[in-house]
Amino acid sequence: MQRWRGYEAVPGGWGRSVVTIGVFDGVHRGHQAIIGHAVKRARDLGVQSVVVTFDPHPSEVVRPGSHPAVLTEAVRKAELIEELGVDALCIVPFTPAFSQLSAEAFVHDVLVEALHATAVVVGDNFRFGHRAAGDVTLLSALGRSFGFGVEEAPLVADDGVVFSSTYIRSCVDAGDVRAAAAALGRPHRLGGVVVRGDQRGRELGFPTANLMCHRYAAIPADGVYACWLVRGGVHAGRRAAAVSVGTNPTFSGRERRVEAYVLDFDGDLYGERVSLDFVEHLREQRAYEGIEPLVAQIRDDVERTRELLS
Repeated sequence: MQRWRGYEAVPGGWGRSVVTIGVFDGVHRGHQAIIGHAVKRARDLGVQSVVVTFDPHPSEVVRPGSHPAVLTEAVRKAELIEELGVDALCIVPFTPAFSQLSAEAFVHDVLVEALHATAVVVGDNFRFGHRAAGDVTLLSALGRSFGFGVEEAPLVADDGVVFSSTYIRSCVDAGDVRAAAAALGRPHRLGGVVVRGDQRGRELGFPTANLMCHRYAAIPADGVYACWLVRGGVHAGRRAAAVSVGTNPTFSGRERRVEAYVLDFDGDLYGERVSLDFVEHLREQRAYEGIEPLVAQIRDDVERTRELLS
């Protein structure tokens, strides 16, 4: 998959293409349907498929301070998009100047001049241009003027729930990682660099890897979870881990942390970038009256994790 930073980076002589546009945070089942539709249409027409996405999240530029929790960091999002068979990914820097671009100018500059769109695939709730003034109706009208077709991919729903990034963020925020996984089509993944903590887990006999995560990362609600710890990217090995999210109330902690006890592992992860795939919520965070009941509970968490992931 070719990757371009900005539509100005599209190579000269780039041929016709089928384009789909969106933030695509999470690359969830709804996004997969839209992108998959674009990939299939491109293959049917014998042209290239292109995904246009944005960085940073548009809401942070339009309404500073409103950046939503991020389900997939940029590198992970690109990997997931590539796995769907896309030929090229164009990441448009969403700057204040770009946010002022009218819907008509966006279509002319990006879709027509840069990408030579022969078809554009979008969801039926698609909006674009300054103040989100453009919709599918306007896009279709502009397509007739510029010579490209517009195809709507239906929203994906299950039991009346439409899968969206907002819905999945609410699931993650509530600790319902099973519902999040159902909408994503895979477990919710949280990445971070392993840093040194208080070493308290080691003293208890359960040394943990403490993750320093991106400030906008979608971190599940406080609690204990059964997870897979993934090292080295998409195709690397994984290990079962019992993961605590919270402030360590037994020790009157104040800083919210993500700590993973990796089962049957005696290595050193300090400084390494790892990911956690959240499979199941085991229990809420709670304070214990002393070390012994806490250790007994951790043992139970570890065994439940082993059973769930075996």
